[in-house]
Amino acid sequence: MQAFYLHGFASSPDSGKAAFLRERLAAFGVALHAPDFNEPDFTTLTATRMLGQLRAAIDALPAGPVTLFGSSLGGFVAIHAAARQDAGTPHPITRLVLLAPAIDFASGRDSWLSDAELEEWRRTNRRDVFHYAYGRVLPLGWALYEDARSYDACAARFDVPTLVFQGSRDDVVNPERVKAWAAGRPRVTLRVVDDTHQLQDSLPIVWRESAGFLGLPPGPSAVSPGTRG
Repeated sequence: MQAFYLHGFASSPDSGKAAFLRERLAAFGVALHAPDFNEPDFTTLTATRMLGQLRAAIDALPAGPVTLFGSSLGGFVAIHAAARQDAGTPHPITRLVLLAPAIDFASGRDSWLSDAELEEWRRTNRRDVFHYAYGRVLPLGWALYEDARSYDACAARFDVPTLVFQGSRDDVVNPERVKAWAAGRPRVTLRVVDDTHQLQDSLPIVWRESAGFLGLPPGPSAVSPGTRG
């Protein structure tokens, strides 16, 4: 099995959740690959670029099944990677584990920015955001939002067993939207936990249930200190 971690918005491959999963998978001889979606420049980030980076990273590995762990915006990308994979690929995506996936990112249903804020972003081609991995504010181009509007997770169709963890107190991703998305998909298992968007307090549950989902014994469940995404 090849495993990939797709980090969230304004995060990095070295986030706390990535480190947590990397350590536990390594105990079973499974390397966790994690593309850096901030490269070559955070300002020009788009979902299309993220999907291309992921595909290139997968194609560079020996043939075999692939599991994607996707956090927040990384979960959005994981959904579309599974939906758009070619039949007969030597690197089939066979499992998804989604952590507070940004189902409604740029769909018009998420309301994470007001109409006025969106218009200002479009007009200036710039929105300043705090990047948690870099610890500073960075500009972000309008292309991220404009490009992501062509990807609708609610319309995406794929036949991949999927395990979703969603915090009931998430104020970034609407839990009700995730529930609605999962409800119409028989191969999606949704686990709602009493947690926030970061799911930091639920990492032992995430690992225990993910390990079972992947056919691995859960092993230790201690939580490593971490950061966003």
